[in-house]
Amino acid sequence: QHFIPPTVSSSRFHSSLSLWFQNFGWVEEDLYRSGQPNELNFPFLEKLRLKKILFLSPEEPSTQLLQWTSNQGVELTHLAQQASPSPGSAITEEIAVEALHTILDPSNYPLLITCNLGRHHTGTVVGCLRKLQKWNLTSIFEEYRRYAGGKVKLLNEQFIEFFDTDQVSIPPERPKWLAMQLR
Repeated sequence: QHFIPPTVSSSRFHSSLSLWFQNFGWVEEDLYRSGQPNELNFPFLEKLRLKKILFLSPEEPSTQLLQWTSNQGVELTHLAQQASPSPGSAITEEIAVEALHTILDPSNYPLLITCNLGRHHTGTVVGCLRKLQKWNLTSIFEEYRRYAGGKVKLLNEQFIEFFDTDQVSIPPERPKWLAMQLR
């Protein structure tokens, strides 16, 4: 459904091309997004050599995912909230800021950002990352809508638009892709 970047060796991803992976996509070098992986996706994830999975959902990760991360030595960070901050909204500012601090720490790479379907929680956090990267809102919303499909939530787009990137401190040690963008 979404492209595999040309910067990544195609042999590393070859076996995955025939398997469906819900809302999988490349965000930046060694930074990926998807819906919650299942047992069909685990061989593909092994090829990514993930160090961490950032799970952004109020629901608990599946038992299969918890078992797989434990067996593979992949750290799973579950950022959840008990109740939605407002009807139709995916996440709170606190969760977005905490997620972005995790994303900006290169010691977490390779990193997968995921939620149940890879649409709203993941899309909102990636949208806030794009805003931090100084993308224009049209491009941010196009990417969000591409992954959300027919399930776009306008409150999530509004959250991204009004997200205050000054809440996020850029660490001195940051991912290579961000260091190059901030030159």
